[in-house]
Amino acid sequence: MRLNRFKTAAVVALIAASAGTLIQPAVAADNAADNQQGFSFGVIGDIPYGAAEIAKFPARIQDINADSALKFVTHVGDIKNGSSVCSDEYFQHIRAEFDTFEHPLIFTPGDNEWVDCHRANNGAYNPLERLDKLREVFFNEPGKTLGATMPVKTQEKLGLPEDVRFTQNRVAFSVVNVQGSNNSLQPWTGRGEMAATSEQLAEVAHRTQAVLAQLRETFSDASRRNDRAVVLMTQADMFDPALLDTAQANPDAVSGFREIVRTIVEESNRFDGPVYLINGDSHVYAENQPLAKGSPWLAVYGQDSADDLQRITVDGSNNATNYVRFTVAGNGAKGADILSWEKVAFGG
Repeated sequence: MRLNRFKTAAVVALIAASAGTLIQPAVAADNAADNQQGFSFGVIGDIPYGAAEIAKFPARIQDINADSALKFVTHVGDIKNGSSVCSDEYFQHIRAEFDTFEHPLIFTPGDNEWVDCHRANNGAYNPLERLDKLREVFFNEPGKTLGATMPVKTQEKLGLPEDVRFTQNRVAFSVVNVQGSNNSLQPWTGRGEMAATSEQLAEVAHRTQAVLAQLRETFSDASRRNDRAVVLMTQADMFDPALLDTAQANPDAVSGFREIVRTIVEESNRFDGPVYLINGDSHVYAENQPLAKGSPWLAVYGQDSADDLQRITVDGSNNATNYVRFTVAGNGAKGADILSWEKVAFGG
């Protein structure tokens, strides 16, 4: 695991005995300001899964609340497992749990709570109706986070209040609704559909274009502000190692991600700084450069390399025994030293 620990350097003002002058007071002030502007944030995803984890979820939240260093927390989607009912009552239950977060909470929906709700054991819902319900329950105050309030820019005017972006200490954050199940292109077989419906395709097209617009705006604004780094967050693992063989044999298996990956490549290569992609979906912690030279995903997506893109997948499902604490260094840090991370185990 890549882990940089940043320690506050003690800068002692010395008085020169012979000259009676203070040595480098400005350096001491600058270093103190840099350290004060550093911050941390937490990320979880694919939690809670099943009755046992649902019962533990309040304690998980309290563990995160106890981490006073966190500026905010992001849940990268999947608030239930893929074989349980997508009921209004369950959504309201998780919303009530989310309201107990003491840090600002950003939530992006996962496929388990809408895309896959067509399954018989999920209730055979229309996934688009479930997406509307999620927006009603979790995004009833667009532009505000759950938990403690933090203002965010949102795509509410496009009908996607869940797509948000914000900036902290010259680091641009962008959280977008990108889904597993090939970004919601897989047929709703639980409702008897053997191919994607017209309403399904229209939703995917609209949401994807909104995602692309937000990504481009995020990078454009970051460049204009001279931001140090860009952090993207999605539910979908667009580089899921378990899907690589299938995607190599049939690249259409990940066709719903192609435009998004292309845009991330183009914008990352234009941006003068590191880019981080944080996702859930595949349930196993990983850190890698999925689009670096030599990656098999380049051929799958037909893209040039993006060597400055670092991806981090958070643990989920049965592995969701921790959250990932990311630390953003003060303004003096550059390049790979801007962001570091470590897994923090839950109490029990």
